[in-house]
Formats: sequence, C-alpha cells, structure tokens
Amino acid sequence: MSERSVYLHDIPLEEAQARLRAALEAAGLWGTLAAEEVPLESALGRVTIEPVWASLSSPNFHSAAMDGYALRAESSANASPTQPVELRLGSQAEYVDTGDPLPAWADAVVPIEATQPVRDADGRVRAVEMRAALALWTNVRAMGEDIVASELVLAAGQRLRPVDLGAIASAGHARVRVARRPRVVVIPTGDELVPPGTLPQRGQIVEFNSLMLAAQVEEWGGAPARFPIVKDDLDAIRAALEAAAREADLVLVNAGSSAGSEDYSAQAIAALGRVLVHGVAVRPGHPVILGMIRSGPGAREVPVIGVPGFPASAALTGEIFVRPLLERWLGLPPFAPEEVEAVLTRKVHSPLGDDEYVRVSVGEVRGKMVAAPLARGAGVLTSLVRADGIVRIPRMTQGVQAGELVRVLLYRPQAEVRRSILHIGSHDLTLDLLSQHLGAYGVRLVSANAGSVGGLVALRRGEAHLAGCHLLDPATGEYNLRYVREYLPGQAVVLVSLVGRAQGLMVARGNPKHIASLADLAREEVRFVNRQRGAGTRLLLDYHLERLGIEAARVRGYEREVVTHLAVAVDVASGVADCGLGIAAAAQALELDFVPVADERYDLVIPAEEWEGARLVPLRAVLTDTRFREAVGALPGYDVRRMGEVVTRVE
Repeated sequence: MSERSVYLHDIPLEEAQARLRAALEAAGLWGTLAAEEVPLESALGRVTIEPVWASLSSPNFHSAAMDGYALRAESSANASPTQPVELRLGSQAEYVDTGDPLPAWADAVVPIEATQPVRDADGRVRAVEMRAALALWTNVRAMGEDIVASELVLAAGQRLRPVDLGAIASAGHARVRVARRPRVVVIPTGDELVPPGTLPQRGQIVEFNSLMLAAQVEEWGGAPARFPIVKDDLDAIRAALEAAAREADLVLVNAGSSAGSEDYSAQAIAALGRVLVHGVAVRPGHPVILGMIRSGPGAREVPVIGVPGFPASAALTGEIFVRPLLERWLGLPPFAPEEVEAVLTRKVHSPLGDDEYVRVSVGEVRGKMVAAPLARGAGVLTSLVRADGIVRIPRMTQGVQAGELVRVLLYRPQAEVRRSILHIGSHDLTLDLLSQHLGAYGVRLVSANAGSVGGLVALRRGEAHLAGCHLLDPATGEYNLRYVREYLPGQAVVLVSLVGRAQGLMVARGNPKHIASLADLAREEVRFVNRQRGAGTRLLLDYHLERLGIEAARVRGYEREVVTHLAVAVDVASGVADCGLGIAAAAQALELDFVPVADERYDLVIPAEEWEGARLVPLRAVLTDTRFREAVGALPGYDVRRMGEVVTRVE
C-alpha cells in the first residue's frame, strides 16, 4: 500500500479561517481583484469596483410630462370656469407631446384634455381656451429632475440590477468598471466517478459535486470552470492542480481529502506548495484542506481548498469558505441571510468538539416558528434540496433538546416559509403528489418523516399543522382514534381520510426466497428490514407477529430500522434484506414483487382550528380535486374512495 496522508489535526473553524486569511494577505490576495470595464449589456449581476458618477443630467433639458400645450404659467393666472383665458397658438401656446423639449420661453404645460380649441372662420385652430390657472413648472420634467451631472449614481460594491443599468446609461455611460469575476477551477477526483448521464455500474457513482460547486461559484459572482474527472492517482491529481493554478484565482479539488489509502489531495497540494489546514472541527465537512500552490517556480501563489466528497460536506464547505472569499475579492459585504428564532421539533445530538450545521425544514404553527431537523448524513443530498435553513450548534455543546429555541439562517424568504404547511408524521408516497398539487396554489408542503406516533407528539406540542397517521388498535381493529385520544387529550381534532392502502412484504423480483406471508419471517434464512419505533407499519408488524406467536427475537433483522417505505424498498432491492413490510407503490418504484398482508387506513390528523382555518383552504381544495384523486388512484395499492372525508371529530 502506498504511503497515505493523515490529518494534521482538526482545528476550530475560526482558526482555520484565520490561517487562510494570513496566507492570502501575505500573497497580496486579501482584497478586491483587478477591475475591468464591460459594456452595460454584459454588466447584469456584476459588482461595481468604484463609484459611478453622472456625466450627463437626466433629463438633460426641460421636457413636457404629458401631451398638451406649453405656455407661460403667468398667462393663465386669471383663468376660471366662468372666465376662460384664450391663448394664441405660436406666441402664447405651443403644442407638445410627452417628452418633447419645452420652448425656451415656456414654464408649464396644460393637458390637452383641459383645453378647448378656438377656431377661425376657416375652421383652423388659432387659439386654445383654458378654465384653470397653472402654477410654475406644472406638468414639466425639469432638467436634472432624476440625475444631475456630477451626481453619485451608484456606490462601489453594488451588485448591478436591471434598474441600475438603466440609471448608468441615463447618466451618460455605455460601459461600467466592475470587479473581475474570480476564476474558480473545480477538479473532481475519484476512480468510482462517472459523468452525469452515464448509467453507473455497481461500485460507480454519478459525479455531481463539481456541478453543484460550480453553480455555487456562479451564483456568488465567480466564473467557474470544471475539469474532467481525475482518477485517484497522485501524479494525475498533482498535474491537474498545476494546470488549474495557471488559470485560476481559486482551485477546488473535490474528494480525496480524508486519510484513506487513495486520498491524495493533501500530498498533491504539499508537493506544489503548502498545506495550511487539514481537518476543521465542523460537521459535516471536517476533512477540509486549505492550502496555497504554485504552477511552477516563481509563479504566483493560488489558494486551493480540498473539498470533502460527500455532498452535504461539499455544499457546507462552499458556504463557509468559498463564498466569503469570493465576496472579499468582489468587494461585497459578507452575506447576511435572514434569521428567525424557531423551536426545534426533536432532540439533536452533536459531537462535543465540533461546530455542527444542521439543515432544517421551517414553518409557522400557531404563531410560532418551528424547525424540523432533516437527515444529517454527509452523503444525504436530499437534505440540501429540502432545507429551508440551517442551524449552527456551537462547539463544546452536546446538542439541542427538543423544544429549545434555535437561530435558523434561512435559505428561503421568510414570507415563503411562513406560508408553508408543515406535516410531521408517517411517510407516504402520496405526500409527494400532494406537495406537487399544492404548489399550484402557491403553497409549499414541508414534510418531516417521524412516524405516526412522532406526528401525534408534534401536534400535541404545537409543532405541525397536520400529521399522517395509520396506527392500528389491536383490541378493536380501528385505526388512529385510540391513539389520537391518548396523545392529544382535550384537543379538538379531525381525522381526515387521505387513502386506504395495501401493506405487504416487499421481496426481490421473482421472490427467490418464496416468502408467502409474515409467518416466513421466522425462517432462519430470511433477512428482514424493519421500520422505526412509533411507525404505524412497525405497529402493524408487531400486531401480526403476536397473533402468529412469533417473538421479535426470532426475526432476523428485526433490529434494523429505516424511516420510510422507500428506504425499506432500497434495502430489499440492494440485497441488504430479503423482505420488508411496506406499501405496494414503494415496491413498484424499485421493481420489487409484493406479497399483500393487510389493508389499512391512512388519515391526516389535523387540529380542528387548522382544518377550518384559512391556511388549509388549499389542502381542502386539493383533496376534492379530481386530478389529484386520479393521480393517487393510479398508484398501486391505493384506494381513494374516502379521500377528503372527515372520518371523525374528537373534541
């Protein structure tokens, strides 16, 4: 095995940022980059490097503000409804269109509709009659009304908007001096990577981090370039870094930043310059590398960041290291996102020595903001897509308790977040369709998978607008009612039917283990994957196992828990398990066979005041929409006959 790199050590984020700053200052790179002059047509989104001063007044002459007659205001002084004033055309009044220059002798404009023509014997208009006096400069755009020559139009450090381009042009300029866009090269590395659009084979991964990182750079004002995928080879990575340093202001090398036998980024950076930091006490993303490299002897130094390969780590590295550097080079102030204070819906454990960043879904429930933590794995890309904001848990704390107030840095506008409908509870595929149809009403459905019991607990704490629930009462065979009364005592709620659905065993195509019923879970060779405690599917399983006299300890894999039906299907499709209990639609989605076990009712549990309030008007509309019913009904194993029906009210 080749000699491998190891972490220097994890250091606090502030120290890592300070080391990078010191190196950039020493290299003369801690400030705005060189300016360039660009035509206004190409300047949208660019950042002014210096103030823009008007070289021309706007307007640059006195002009008519409407269609009418230019005149001297004093000539209309005696006009009244009973004693109109007559003004001769040519000497006392002159017709002008909106925007026309005012005659040098005029100082007001009377609208054409406020005059009456006076005709001579030949029918020609020789004068106009007006019945109201005008003040000086009435209906006139005075010279310099908008901009006066030598006036400041825009300060330095302004990101140019469409209206800014118009102002610069009206002030007499066709070009503007802006900060040069920082050139950022992104180098993806890894033997397992294949380009987007390629069907990956076993052991291969579609390379998308470079696309995401380059898009971040472009959004933040940089000029990104993506290199082709580089294999896990020290010489190849070194050559790519050397080539990138010749053209870039910043190099991002993605993956290879850990301490494995094929993680060569730190060695390659050290060979071309120096490693400043290898390991930062943040999660996700602690194997970050910060360094400086040269493309050859005497060449300029270029900063390089070794970006971890997991997508959540890569995205966070961009946010905390790349964005601040680009802002510094562009002359922009540090980005300050909207912040809200919100109640955390569940406990979050955190490593004692690291700053942890937790992405959350956010909504407003009963006048308070709530934040539901999303999946935290560094490789969980969907947490980035679904996040409304991010919470920083500082070092030297061991997490945050459920119900504690946290500061959320928002990714979305606060107004949009406050309009959202927040669901916490059991997972079902129809929730994705529901979200899609609610979007037509301008409403987002934010869903956190916490199991049926978790959803009822969230409702009790006032942390959700509704909860998906399918909890079977073993004593009566009734769904949900007993548990609603147990977990929401004294609360007025409605149970609204969403769907009836078939639960069954998902098995590999062809059912190679010949699994016919839940009784087969007792077979030694059958591996099972379970749902988490509090899930309705878990309760259904335990109910049937008890009826069959099968102890949980006899089920191989009973202790392996996942939190969605699709996650169960993935385990079966990938061979981790031979079967798992779930819904038919999840089995179909991953091309699995399905062995029916039971039919159940999946309800939405909703506080009565929410169900009857304005926020859920779009939800009520969608539940009675024929198109939504047909879309759900087309999925296997679903019954929509009672959709939208209030099954019962609990006072």
